Formats: sequence, C-alpha cells, structure tokens
Amino acid sequence: MRPPEKPRVLFLCTGNACRSQMAEGWARHLWGDRLEPWSAGVLPCFVHPDAVAVMAEAGVDLSGHWSKHVEELMHLDFDLVVTVCDLARERCPVLPGAARTIHHSFEDPVGAEGTREEVLEAFRKTRDAIRAFVETLPSLLEPKDA
Repeated sequence: MRPPEKPRVLFLCTGNACRSQMAEGWARHLWGDRLEPWSAGVLPCFVHPDAVAVMAEAGVDLSGHWSKHVEELMHLDFDLVVTVCDLARERCPVLPGAARTIHHSFEDPVGAEGTREEVLEAFRKTRDAIRAFVETLPSLLEPKDA
C-alpha cells in the first residue's frame, strides 16, 4: 500500500447516479484539502440531473461528474470505502487496496413521486443527510488505536 499524501475515500452506490455522487461532491467541497474523494457504482448509469440541481443549490458543482464503474478504480488504494446503499453493500467487490469498508445507507430519492417540488425536496433531504455524514469523515479516517 502507498503512503497517501491525502487519504482516499470511495463512495460506492448502485448506479453512481445520485447518493455516491453527492457524497463525493460534499467530500470534495468540505474536505478537498484533507482527502481525495471518489465515487463509483456497481451498475453505473448516469449522474441524475436532480442530484446536480440540488447540489448546485447548496453551492456544490457536480456538472463535471460522470458515472464510473467500481472496476475502473480497482488500481487505486483506498483508505476508506463507504457503501451508501444496501445493494452496493451486497454487491461490493473486494477491493484489494481498501484499508477499511463501512456501510451507511441513505434514502434513494430517485424513486420519489409527487409534484416537481416534492421530488426536489426528496433529493434535498438526501443531500442534507449525506452532508451531515460527510462532515464526520475526518473522525472516520483516524486510526482506531489512536
């Protein structure tokens, strides 16, 4: 394993469309000077436009993000892998360079129904829950024996 300049964190979801993208965006926005965030999916598809929209409302730009398959990142060593949905946890491949893996599931807003505002509110709720989790990343990266 390489000694990292900055700890690498991977957020893993099913489609790498929403929750893992939001987590990567928040991590880069809040902690980009202290860690190197990535996101990927086990069945990648596209970055959901509503995820991009609600993150932009919060000042985080996801417009340059793209959906990646976790296998594209197998050559990287990660200090922490966070599965952000149950399916990703079930299908999570063994990442040889992963120092530690944790699971923290977030509600998937992609299936939200209702008015346009109700759908966006579901995305905002998930966005805010992910931000609260990402704010704790530095403590999650501290050695457990310290």
